Amino acid sequence: MKILYGVQGTGNGHISRARMMAKHLNARGADVQFLFSGRDFDNYFDMEVFGDYQLRHGLSFATRNGRISHLHTVLEAKPLRFINDVRSLPLDDIDVIVTDFEPVTAWAGRLRNKPVVGIGHQYAFGHPDVPQRGVDFNNRLVMRYFAPAKYRIGLHWHHFNAAIVPPIINPKETLLPPTLPPHFVVYLPFENQQQVLEALNKIPGYRFIQYAPTLEDKELGNVSQRRTNLHGFKKDLCSAQGVICNAGFELISECLHMGIPALAKPVTGQSEQLGNAAALEALGHASVMLEFSLDRIKQWLAGLPRQMPQRYPDVAEALCDWLMQGHWHDSDDLVQSLWQRSGDPLIRAKAS
Repeated sequence: MKILYGVQGTGNGHISRARMMAKHLNARGADVQFLFSGRDFDNYFDMEVFGDYQLRHGLSFATRNGRISHLHTVLEAKPLRFINDVRSLPLDDIDVIVTDFEPVTAWAGRLRNKPVVGIGHQYAFGHPDVPQRGVDFNNRLVMRYFAPAKYRIGLHWHHFNAAIVPPIINPKETLLPPTLPPHFVVYLPFENQQQVLEALNKIPGYRFIQYAPTLEDKELGNVSQRRTNLHGFKKDLCSAQGVICNAGFELISECLHMGIPALAKPVTGQSEQLGNAAALEALGHASVMLEFSLDRIKQWLAGLPRQMPQRYPDVAEALCDWLMQGHWHDSDDLVQSLWQRSGDPLIRAKAS
């Protein structure tokens, strides 16, 4: 079986999931080719596990100061290039396409009648019981047609009685002894980094490590700024007292797995992150601030909640086994077994 695996590169969460999937696919000797899109080519890092991967421009949403910018989204889109990338993608020897909300591979497979398996967080939002917020007609069109897949496996923090499995994280990741003094990881890449820094500098008595792709390593008062990287970020995360982040899926999943308290700020106008915020509130898994607020951060720090570890199983391992069996129309056993292994007392999941 030859697999083409498309990964949306806009956020690091998609790539983190793909790293776990690549590890297990490689261990099984799978013939897999990875393709990434949605990010400037120079901004990919720590990609060795993907071997000889491909890059395309793809499609993505542009943000400015923590909000979706529809103007910049249109200005930065290259529709003719996207169409050409879809039409020219070689698929003759591909048996199945896997897409983590990556549009070039998904549309190429759809147009040439190749089986497309969608595995990603966005594929959870087509089910009626999944919490949603800020969803309008345009959002529904995006979720349905941005990266269409014939077979869909959603990822989420609860099964919501649908074809949804737990998050893909590294199950061996555990908390490290806290640093002295304790630190908080701040990862708000879609916000104005100067505004974030100024707010954190106004909270004496706390140490923050601020990560973003645009930052350079430096010390500024009680804030250590770091350019986004894989290994340093993971070390700081595993020894953190808490995390302040956007409401993306993967980082919060890692926090839940290890029992790290999180304060999540969804990107304004981004329906996926707004839905994540609604799910976190409904499940009682993390705190939420809908707008960036110094007062809200101070309030959260003063009453830092205790977060019980969720301890998710090795979802990537199970997904790779299921994927290579080729029975993509049937995910019932996969869904049931993973929630049973997660220790969820509400074993009601039924794939649809």
